[in-house]
Amino acid sequence: MNPLADINVGPILWTIINFFLLLILLRMIAWKPILNALKTRQDTINDALNRAESAKQEADRVLAENQKALRQAEADSQKVLKETREYAQRIQSDAMAKAQEDTKKLMEQAHQEINLSKQQALNELRTEVASLAIGAAEKILDESLDADRHKRLVDDYLKQTANQN
Repeated sequence: MNPLADINVGPILWTIINFFLLLILLRMIAWKPILNALKTRQDTINDALNRAESAKQEADRVLAENQKALRQAEADSQKVLKETREYAQRIQSDAMAKAQEDTKKLMEQAHQEINLSKQQALNELRTEVASLAIGAAEKILDESLDADRHKRLVDDYLKQTANQN
């Protein structure tokens, strides 16, 4: 006997009818809640993705602002360093110029003092030599001298003037 010929159509038909009734029942009762749950889940995931994208864009914006601020701060610090170096160099140049000017003034003052001292010494020397010459001439005129006597008189006069000073 053929096993396929022995098929009972009644239970198969009832199984198919039960299956479709169950599908209709599930569609009426459970299908909408399942679809709603899936939709809610999909919306939640999409919302999370949108928030993540927004957060990433905000983070990128903040990062760009921070990098811009960092570049600006670096530029400002370089500018301040440059200005400080220029200021220090100006101060150094001014100090060097003032030191050279002061040195020049001191040298001129020293030369003036040296020239004044030299002139005073020459004047004193002229006065002294003139005084010595006059004194020697007075002695010579008072006495007639030979060479020894002349030398002795000049030495005596020089000793007298040395004792007076």
